[in-house]
Amino acid sequence: MNADFVDALRLETDFKLNPKNKYELGQFMTPSIISDYMASLFTQKESECTLLDCGAGIGSLSISAINQLKNITSVDLWEIDSLMSKQLKINMEKIDVNYSIYKNDFIQDAVDNILLGKGNRYTHAIINPPYKKINSNSFHRKLLRKTGIETVNLYSAFLSLTIVLMKDHGEIVAIIPRSFCNGLYYKEFRKFLLKNCSIEHIHIFESRNSAFKDYGVLQENVIIKLIKNKRQGNVEISNSKDHTFSDYMVKDFEFNKIVKPDDSEIFIRIPKEFNQVENEKIFSVPLSELEINVSTGSVVDFRVKEYLQYDMEGEIAPLIYPHHFIKGKLFHPQQHKKHNAIKIVPESKKWLMPKDGFYVLVKRFSSKEEKRRVVAYIVDPKEIYQSWIGFENHWNVFHINKHGLDELVAKGLACFLNSTELDQHFRSFSGHTQVNATDLRNIKFPTLETLIELGKSYKTSMNQAQIDKILRGIL
Repeated sequence: MNADFVDALRLETDFKLNPKNKYELGQFMTPSIISDYMASLFTQKESECTLLDCGAGIGSLSISAINQLKNITSVDLWEIDSLMSKQLKINMEKIDVNYSIYKNDFIQDAVDNILLGKGNRYTHAIINPPYKKINSNSFHRKLLRKTGIETVNLYSAFLSLTIVLMKDHGEIVAIIPRSFCNGLYYKEFRKFLLKNCSIEHIHIFESRNSAFKDYGVLQENVIIKLIKNKRQGNVEISNSKDHTFSDYMVKDFEFNKIVKPDDSEIFIRIPKEFNQVENEKIFSVPLSELEINVSTGSVVDFRVKEYLQYDMEGEIAPLIYPHHFIKGKLFHPQQHKKHNAIKIVPESKKWLMPKDGFYVLVKRFSSKEEKRRVVAYIVDPKEIYQSWIGFENHWNVFHINKHGLDELVAKGLACFLNSTELDQHFRSFSGHTQVNATDLRNIKFPTLETLIELGKSYKTSMNQAQIDKILRGIL
């Protein structure tokens, strides 16, 4: 079966799918050009290959893998959707291979097979798992815990179970969201993956909507190749602008550049620029060494409604939201659907910080249109006419034990956070627009002396070129 024919079937089948089910089940089928690339990452080592494809769709991935591998003795495919499993059967009948299609819940079948020692174990797996969050008390989460797997999304659950079902040195190639690379929620999954597999290859697409452009998916995806129970060596990192792979580039990186030995969060970093080298004068010390803290804004407005007000009358603290900043400058108060102030009472004092210095704020959620992932702002105490300040929950707040920073340190910190150098560094481990306090703690920062030097020249009105010029001036 050629790629054009398979793609035509894929789009035809997608058109027939129930839209509600498609998004409920995370059904985004893989274009053949990507399937073929994924299959090309396999290394033929076994005289007899057993192939797993869970969430198989109409079989695009398996068809590419069958064309790539030789001596396939069996192919096991899971597809729960009746429309797709029907087309999957038609497609597999056209190929001379021994196959089995399971129209069941893959998680339930896999857990049963693992606990009871049933079913096949595989030399190769090629997967595009469904993308959907799993609630902590859900049926799937309880099933996964029986095998010691703790994770928050169907895609990481499918990949974890696939790892368990592989033979030693079995090869897995998967296309998955990049969200697992950082963040607290996926830490257990990262530990599990790195304990049981070596990372052999990661491919990234520069365009966010490239991999599944036919479905309008803006999730940033990666293609990853793993080998079970193989000693970790260097990692191949490749990239291309889009799914055509027309500008494909690949380079070897030492593993300690991908997962840093001293990183307690086990972030997986993916360099986008192959000539990117972290300058030790800029990325020098952890935030804790600077004795600076970063935490999420403590005022969750819908939980403290009884203390909020629109006007600035009475014993109040200004409540700062992202919309209070326009072109980097604070404009407070504002007429808006959100409140401007929080009453100062004994119950609310724990959520406030004193106006005794400068605070640096970073938005927790940046829009896809913004050029930088990290967008930092400064709160100047001279612009605040009250004694206390409230920071709404959509901020990450830099402070010193809930007190303000020195002016030059705050300005230097904002300069560093708003630089292109930091943006490129941040994108190496974060593939989404959310910026968590954990992510910011994971970054190394300039020394205190360097921050002060940066702060002497930084102004909030500067454009990107001016900010980057200040940073280059200290190198």
